[in-house]
Amino acid sequence: MAQKFIDYLEKIAPQIIGSIVVFVVGIVIIKLLMNILKRAFLKSKLDPICHKFILSILRITLYFILIIVVISILGVPVTSFVALLSVAGLAISLAIQGSLANIAGGFILLLTKPFKVGDLIELEGVSGTVKHINILQTKLLTFDNKAIFIPNGQVAEAKIINFSSQDTRRLDLVFSIGYQDDFKKAESIINEILHEHNLALVNPSPIVRVCELSSSSVDIAVRVWVDTQEYWNLNFDLLEMIKLAFDKNNISIPFNQLDINLNQ
Repeated sequence: MAQKFIDYLEKIAPQIIGSIVVFVVGIVIIKLLMNILKRAFLKSKLDPICHKFILSILRITLYFILIIVVISILGVPVTSFVALLSVAGLAISLAIQGSLANIAGGFILLLTKPFKVGDLIELEGVSGTVKHINILQTKLLTFDNKAIFIPNGQVAEAKIINFSSQDTRRLDLVFSIGYQDDFKKAESIINEILHEHNLALVNPSPIVRVCELSSSSVDIAVRVWVDTQEYWNLNFDLLEMIKLAFDKNNISIPFNQLDINLNQ
């Protein structure tokens, strides 16, 4: 019995040695390839999260191929083993179908870059600052400091408005004055305020024109460009400054009134 076992070991010894050599060499090659790809990715413009994701998938794939090669050298039937893994992979993919959709969505976001961390965006009716992007989900921080986590599968298919993608934005405001007021004077006051405000850009030139003659007011449109990060500061400043200037120059701002007649 012992002799048979020794004879069997002598018979399969070349296969065992060959599989060990292939396994060790394969591990060395995989590590070298991973290091080369890691250095190449660092020089590329891909997002660092993308680097980790691609390297992880590639590492798993290469190790899987290496194991298949080693098993085939040992004489184990590879066909049935691969078929078993395929069935298991199909079952797992069906079980985590939603997560796979989020991973695909995250990969698309990291490649196309419709926004980045720190951008102010509007997504599915929700506005906030992007705080974190990973493979599965995107984290937004709203203006009132609430954290919202949105699966990347939804983000990749949603309409995205990025307010921070450009260096400048146009601020649009409308001021209403009464029909009895001098609209040319009102336009002059607004132009003077825009000219003196350090946040209002002069190029492109601001526009101040009557935009509508409504039922109870003359509406004056203000179109002025501003650095994106100063958008809200200029917005609030103009509302306050123009209101004070109108009051000082006796220019009225109409408001809705309701007349009630009492029948005796």
